[in-house]
Amino acid sequence: HPAAPGPAPAPRAAPRRGGGGPPSCRGRPPLDEAYKVSQVHRRPLPPLRAWFLATLGGARALYLDDCIGNFTAGKEADFIVLNPRATPELDFRLEKTDELAATLFALMILGDERCVTATHVLGERVL
Repeated sequence: HPAAPGPAPAPRAAPRRGGGGPPSCRGRPPLDEAYKVSQVHRRPLPPLRAWFLATLGGARALYLDDCIGNFTAGKEADFIVLNPRATPELDFRLEKTDELAATLFALMILGDERCVTATHVLGERVL
């Protein structure tokens, strides 16, 4: 009998571009995709609204805002620290602005795992 073939090699993840936080299992960052969908439906998603929905807004939707969603003392805190100028593209995009909305938009669209400078779980730095 011929030998059975071994397991197929695991697929390699393609490099990602885009933003909205740490690498996504779906391959594209959620805020980047949410922005694209909002444009297709002609219902713009402003960056401040997008980041709210990804944090406290999401916690409220799940009725978990009493324990997660912002940095209020006593709440659980899993979060990442982002460098908005971590890549040449982001640095170029932000060189003439210091507006929060512009920075958040750039992170949504151009940010990726290279922007993550620290990871905290339950408030403790793990990376």
